[in-house]
Amino acid sequence: QVRLVESGGGLVQAGGSLRLSCAASGRTFNKYAMGWFRQAPGKEREFVAAISWSGGATYYTDSVKGRFTISRDNAKNTMYLEMNSLEPEDTAVYYCTTDARWNTVVGGRSDYWGQGTQVTVSS
Repeated sequence: QVRLVESGGGLVQAGGSLRLSCAASGRTFNKYAMGWFRQAPGKEREFVAAISWSGGATYYTDSVKGRFTISRDNAKNTMYLEMNSLEPEDTAVYYCTTDARWNTVVGGRSDYWGQGTQVTVSS
């Protein structure tokens, strides 16, 4: 079984920064791809970023490129999302996910999800 726990969300003004963390346990974390999704009120969950098991490959949705950075520390079983230049449109609940297959992570089809952490950006 895989357990994912997000943290680091909060309220920030537009232009500010936050760093989200996702702590993983249960499976062999360092062999799994991981990703971040978000869901705003009234909207479907959308892909934000993904990182390969080694950290050597990353992928972002266009709206966060240049502002968000995904990373991971396999020694700590933790993935991060550094979010800079935040905009009100970034307001959402952010979820982490993981799977052995890259396409499953990017497609949001994994069975493994955290409970989410709220990010609110005020204008």
